[in-house]
Amino acid sequence: MSGSDVRRPVIGLTTYLEQAKQGVWDVRAAFLPQQYFDAVTASGGIAVLLPPQPFSADAAGPVLDGLDGLILTGGLDVQPELYGAERHPSTDAARPDRDEWELALYRGAEERRMPVLAICRGLQLVNVARGGTLHQHLPEALGTERFRIGGGVFATNTVSVDADSRLAGLVGAGDLDVHSYHHQGIDRLGDGLVVTARTDDGLVQAIESAGDGYLVGVQWHPEENAEDRRLFAGLVAQASAYSAGRREAVTA
Repeated sequence: MSGSDVRRPVIGLTTYLEQAKQGVWDVRAAFLPQQYFDAVTASGGIAVLLPPQPFSADAAGPVLDGLDGLILTGGLDVQPELYGAERHPSTDAARPDRDEWELALYRGAEERRMPVLAICRGLQLVNVARGGTLHQHLPEALGTERFRIGGGVFATNTVSVDADSRLAGLVGAGDLDVHSYHHQGIDRLGDGLVVTARTDDGLVQAIESAGDGYLVGVQWHPEENAEDRRLFAGLVAQASAYSAGRREAVTA
């Protein structure tokens, strides 16, 4: 294969839209920790950042047409109103712009059968999109602070990965130490999803699609662990196949 035949897949990553400071400026800005896009580029992909957009339903389609894979990144809590729950006092203030944008992107990716990696908040958003619900505050639901110790320090937890899952094909089956920073988690599982990892307290730590489309969702933060870049490599490989399939369809 010649160099001209090789095309690195384009991976879209959703971003925060928050108040941010740089020098004398203190403005609303789109940003994402560098670890995310470093993990994509180190895995052979091209990273494209996707800040929340107005008119999300109209904007998502043209954006997805230029992508080969989608990563739904971490961030603040999904609105409980989206899954019919009353707001808990510990739930973050609503970010309707981000929720609307990422739901439009995820649903569009599903329609296109585009590979998706969903991380922390991303996993929770996918579950809600599929009709599931969330525990809004795990210290209340499970009686433990083990998943968010605070202060910007990632907790280490051990998850058990199911054999014969896509996840096991990437990281191996059995026990895996992961980096956690979340206070919410899956309660009722969404339609068409399969649990592929849990912690010893029974909390869902990873999900996949029950169908043959590529969806891997993890409750932890693989961008914070060099070994967990295997998840990014898996997405990039699937995105390469998706890209090749699109090119073949165009030239057929």
